Amino acid sequence: MRALTWQGKKDVRVETVDDPAIVNPRDIIIKVTSTAICGSDLHLYDGMIPTMQAGDVLGHEFMGEIVETGKGVSDLRKGQRVVVPFVIACGACYHCSRLQYSACDNSNPADQADISETLYGHQMSGLFGYSHMTGGYAGGQAEYVRVPFADVGPIVVPDELEDDDVLFLSDILPTGWMAAENCEIEEGDTVAVWGCGPVGLFAIQSALIMGAARVIAIDHYPRRLQLAADLGAQTLDYTTANVLEALLDMTGGIGPDAVIDAVGMESHGFSIDNVYDRAKQALMLETDRPHVLREALMACRKGGRVSIPGVYGGMIDKFPIGALMQKGLTIRTGQTHVQRYLPKLLDMIREKRIDTTFLISHRMALEDAAEGYRKFADEQNDTTKVVLKPGWERAQ
Repeated sequence: MRALTWQGKKDVRVETVDDPAIVNPRDIIIKVTSTAICGSDLHLYDGMIPTMQAGDVLGHEFMGEIVETGKGVSDLRKGQRVVVPFVIACGACYHCSRLQYSACDNSNPADQADISETLYGHQMSGLFGYSHMTGGYAGGQAEYVRVPFADVGPIVVPDELEDDDVLFLSDILPTGWMAAENCEIEEGDTVAVWGCGPVGLFAIQSALIMGAARVIAIDHYPRRLQLAADLGAQTLDYTTANVLEALLDMTGGIGPDAVIDAVGMESHGFSIDNVYDRAKQALMLETDRPHVLREALMACRKGGRVSIPGVYGGMIDKFPIGALMQKGLTIRTGQTHVQRYLPKLLDMIREKRIDTTFLISHRMALEDAAEGYRKFADEQNDTTKVVLKPGWERAQ
C-alpha cells in the first residue's frame, strides 16, 4: 500500500510499505477514506518529538471503511464507516475504567513503554503515528491501517453524514471540547485562548457552547483571527498589542477567568523569552518554547483556571511557578480522552449544533501529502487544515 513516511526533519515521503494485517483478535483493518494533517504532526515534521525512526508511517486523524475484523470484535462489521480516535485504549485498565482513555496502561507495548516512563515518570498510552515512545503504531496517512482495541475506539458514522462532517472527531474537535471543559466555565466567564489553529478554534466554539460570556482569541494570522471572530470571539493580534495589558483592560483589571494554551511547545514571536528559548534549544539545553504558557499564567485572574491542550514534550525553563502558586491557579491538561466525548459530539454534529467543515482549507490526494505538510508549516495564514484523500488522483 501507499503511505506517508517520516524520514527526518522536514522530510516526509509517500512510499510503498507493507499492508497491515490482523495481529490480535480485537483488531480491525480499515480502508482510509479521509485523513488530516494535525498541528501535532508538525512537531514530528520539525523534529521536536524524540524516538521517531525513518520509515515510520504518520497520521493520527483518520477515518474509513472496515475491510476486515478480528475474531474478538463483535460490535463492528465489514463495510461500516468509522472514525478512529487517535488515542489507543484497552477499555479495561484502571484509567480506562475511569474514562481516562489517554492514560491507558495497556495500549503501549512493554518494549516501548519504558521510554515514556523514563521521560515522564509513567508510561504513555499508545497513539497512532506518533513516535515509538507512544507505541510505534503505524498511522493513518495511508491507504489502510490496523486499529487495535477496535471494540473500544472507533465510532460508526451515520450514512447521512459526509467524511468532512465527522473526520475531526478523531482528535481536534474532542481536544477543543476537552480544553474548554477543563476551564470549568461558569456563567459570565471570560475565556482567553492563545492560538487560533484548529484546536484553538474548536476550543473557542466549545467555550461559547458551554456558556462563556466572552471569548478572547489571540493570534497574528489574519485569516485565523477572522475565523475566530466568525465564531463569536473578540480578537487580539499579539504583534500589534501588548497582550497582558490588553487582557487586563478588557476585563476591568481582573484578568480572564480561564485561559487556554492551544499553542504548545513551538511558540512563535520575537519576545525576549522566546528568543531566549530558541537559543537554549539550539544548544540542546531546553526542549520546548513555552512563551504562550508563561503569558497565559501571568494573564489569568487570581483563582482562575488554566487549560493546556497544546502539546509539550520535554523540559521548559523560566516557568513562573510563583505566579501559579501565589495566584492560586488550577491547571488541567493532558492528551484527550477522545472515546469519552465521541457519542455526545457526534450527536451535536447530527443536530447541526456543531459544524467543523469551515476549518478545511485544502483537500489533497495522499500522494501530495508532502506538499500538504509544507503548506501547513509555512503558509499558516492560508492553510488552516489539510485533508488528504487516499482515493484521489495526484494533482498535476
